[in-house]
Parts: sequence; structure tokens; C-alpha cells
Amino acid sequence: MQQRTLGPDLSVSSIGLGCMGMSEFYGPRDDEESLAVLQRAVDLGIDFLDTADMYGPHHNEELIGRFLAESGAKVKIATKFGIVRKPGEYARSIDNNADYMRRACEGSLKRLGVERIDLYYVHRIDREQPIEETMEGLAALRREGKIGHIGLCEVSAETLRRAHAVHPVTAVQTEYSLWTRDVEAEILPTCRDLGIGFVAYSPLGRGFLTGRFQAGSQFEEGDFRASLPRFTPDNAATNGALVDVVRGIAAEKDCTPAQVALAWLLAKGDNIVPIPGTKRIKYLEENASATSVGLSADELADLERSITVLPVAGDRYTAEGMKGVNI
Repeated sequence: MQQRTLGPDLSVSSIGLGCMGMSEFYGPRDDEESLAVLQRAVDLGIDFLDTADMYGPHHNEELIGRFLAESGAKVKIATKFGIVRKPGEYARSIDNNADYMRRACEGSLKRLGVERIDLYYVHRIDREQPIEETMEGLAALRREGKIGHIGLCEVSAETLRRAHAVHPVTAVQTEYSLWTRDVEAEILPTCRDLGIGFVAYSPLGRGFLTGRFQAGSQFEEGDFRASLPRFTPDNAATNGALVDVVRGIAAEKDCTPAQVALAWLLAKGDNIVPIPGTKRIKYLEENASATSVGLSADELADLERSITVLPVAGDRYTAEGMKGVNI
């Protein structure tokens, strides 16, 4: 698989692997199956694994740590701090304080079984904590060799510029897909202007863009999509029109809707790395093959024209979740 560069010098596979669903939020987990997916990802040339201390919480980092210990795989690990959860509880708070950051980093290093985290993100920005102070704490961790690169998640362009003025930011991670394009207004131009990479999470619209879900779809117990506004029956029916467009292009190119959605993202800029998540080898292989699905300039233009006129119904998170984005 080809490599892309985030920031000035972090080289990663052009498609990464989001590991969150291996622990929670998308129904029951199966550690053995997830370990097999991780191994298959490495076999396919995927060397960029994305996790966070709050996934589980802690389980996801522990799972990846087990995989690394058993496989000896050479990969780049991105993890995050800043969202605080207690075991067994969904309630959360935000903490960007330097003391908490250091404790969180030490915990992640231990669970992952590594000496350095390749890319360490602020998972969500604390409105009450000056971003300059947060960056100074991260810069100290980098000087000590505990982290290799600094990232920010769901950040506004203004906050990103303030942060980057303190210490270079290597990557911004924010949701980006055919049905979530907010970042095109300010964040992507700012990343390009400052030489910052962009990591697109939920590039398949949490599975909706694959065509697997329709109005009235039933979710497994523990699948948080059941609570998301875009997946309600009425909104899903409206949003299905976008999926129909993607399906049509996929049929013409003899590929899958997921591959079209990923190919579109890859074509949006060589500083963009999508990290589709999955806990199934079948979907992992399908996603990895998207790198061979080229969209011509005419095909991209046709796709843009078709989707631009279509409405996207519903916010991407609940009202509570939307409070933590674009800060």
C-alpha cells in the first residue's frame, strides 16, 4: 500500500484502521476476531492504527498492546487523551490539563507496551483550558521522547492556528465523508496553509454510505448509531438519496459504495488519510482495496454535482455530542 505524509515527516499508509469499534459503540466485541483483523491489516500494508484511552475505556489500547506484543508488528500508533470516562459509565468530562495529560500519556504507553506514541491527539478541546497551555504540555512530552507528533481532534481553524503557533501540529482528526463536509470551509484550507495533515474519521458515514443501512434498520444492542440523528427512520430515508448516487457510481466501476466513498476522500488531497473502522476482515479487505479505485476528474465532478444538491438530514451527533466539535 502506498504511503502518505502527515505534517512534515510522519509517513503512514494511505488508508489507516480505526480501532474503536473493536471495543465498544458498535455492538458486541470479539477480541480474537479483532486480533485477526489487526494482523490482516498489517499483511495488507496498513501500518497506521488509531485508538484512544477512552475506547473501552482502556480496552482498545490494551487490545492493540496485546497484538503488538504477540505479533511484533511495526506500525504507527495514534492515540488520544482528553475525554475522561469511568469504567462501566458512558458519562464523560473533558480534561486538557498538563498534569492529567502526563498521567494519561503514561497510562497509554503502558497499555500499548511502547516507549513512544507516534501521534498523540487531544481528543476534545476543553473550552476552559487555554490551548496554548495544552500545547506547552504536549511539547514537553515530545521533548522527553514520550510522543513523536502532536495532533488535535475536532478543532476550529482559529484554535488550530493558535496551537500551531506554540508547537507544530502534525495532524488534525475530524469527521469527513461524502455526507459530512464541514471541514472543507475552513479546516482543510488551514491545514494546507500550515502544512498539517488531515485524518478523516468515519469516512464511510459510520457505515451508512456503504448502503448497509436503510430507514428502519435495526441495530445490535450497544450500537450507538441507534441514537444518532442521521439514522432515525425519517432522516435515513432522506439520506438514502446520497447513497443511491454512490451506488450508481460503484455499479459503473464494478466496485463497492464503500470503495467509491474512500476513493473520493483520497482524491481530495494527498495530505488526507482516511481511517475507516471495522472489526470484520471482509470489510477491511474491501476498504484497503479502495486505493486501486481511481476516480477520473470527470467522475469526481459528476459525483460532486450529484451530491451537492442533496440534503443531509440530521446532525452527526446528539446535541450533547455536538457541543464538543469545532472548538
